[in-house]
Amino acid sequence: MFPARVLAGVPLALVMLALSGCSSLWSCTDTTAERGEAAVRVQVVDTSGRPQGVTAEVVDWRLEPHPQVPAEGDRIHFHYRFDGTDEVSGPAVDACAVDKERVALGCQTVYSSQAFGPDGDLTGDDWLAVEHPEQVAGVLLIPNDQSYDGRTCEQDVKDGGGPHPPEPAAVGDQL
Repeated sequence: MFPARVLAGVPLALVMLALSGCSSLWSCTDTTAERGEAAVRVQVVDTSGRPQGVTAEVVDWRLEPHPQVPAEGDRIHFHYRFDGTDEVSGPAVDACAVDKERVALGCQTVYSSQAFGPDGDLTGDDWLAVEHPEQVAGVLLIPNDQSYDGRTCEQDVKDGGGPHPPEPAAVGDQL
């Protein structure tokens, strides 16, 4: 059994250890992946830049009014396909309408889990609203998987940190 004087000093010793840096065993660091090259057809990559064995492709696109809000004018209606994934847990990539200089006019994330089809060939469609639809020259995909966005060090110093996907593409980004 320890004397009461020793036990009384234990909390103080723990505080001193914490202040001295011994509590920094949780050295939390965040890293952000670099944005990959946008294209009509891409190999989806994880946050380390390694291919996931999945391809994503813009099959076609066209300007037309959205059937639920036709009075808002033309939007970009595009069809996409994911190959090599399943309907339950797959990647997500950013899709961007771009002008002839590859400047993003509007972007959003498309998820393979929202597509459907047999044998890992999942197709879907979506709509992009842009300010000047007449400037759209194409729809491109960015290969970085956006489906995983773990906790950051700022949110949770003990369990956060690690690699994160790049910031989603935004209007005005050069792709």
